[in-house]
Amino acid sequence: MSEGPTSNGVPERLVEATIKLLAEHGPSAIKVRTVASEAGMSTMVVYSHFGGIPELIRAVVDRGFFEMEKAFADVPNTDDPIFDLFMLALTSREIARANPHLYDLMFGLSTRSTYRPTPDKDVRRSGHSPAFQAAYAHLADACSRLVASGRVEAQDSQVVAASLWSYVHGYITLELGDHFSRFDDPPARIMLPMGVTFSVGLGDEPERARASHEAALELSRRGRSVRA
Repeated sequence: MSEGPTSNGVPERLVEATIKLLAEHGPSAIKVRTVASEAGMSTMVVYSHFGGIPELIRAVVDRGFFEMEKAFADVPNTDDPIFDLFMLALTSREIARANPHLYDLMFGLSTRSTYRPTPDKDVRRSGHSPAFQAAYAHLADACSRLVASGRVEAQDSQVVAASLWSYVHGYITLELGDHFSRFDDPPARIMLPMGVTFSVGLGDEPERARASHEAALELSRRGRSVRA
């Protein structure tokens, strides 16, 4: 798991101010002056703690994955691995809907030139960060449990995890872009059937796969773990 807040709280206040600005105004609002003003601090505080906007953005991305990891940890493991995986997918969707601009940053969708990215690609790629890896570990573990359960065909659970991650975040990206606005219930009409098709492709039985996905969506809408 990534590190939590530090003792003096100043970096956290700057990160929280940036996340708030992203939610309310989008990436164009992320400047040293606006972040400092939102946090009630001087611009020099931003430079002294982060060096500049690229480093601050990296901390914001880590915070996003730190919060995702906590949300994933709250999703209980059951004896139905397909149910568990769809609950993680629905949790990802809720996180994205709560702050789409932060989600864009976390998954590399925002225009990077806006943030003057640092030259070290290995450092700035969120997929390499401990915060990301901690969140992703929940998905990897769930996929390992799925393969070990015998419910699907024997296969590389890491490939299953990467494939599932791709379809879930592809769906989320399109939904956030209003590509499914013609549908009255995109999670039920689009996301759920995609999950069923994915599971059946792995070797699950169609009726069983659908039952697991429907149970997860119903639970999420009752507010037990995520909100639809």
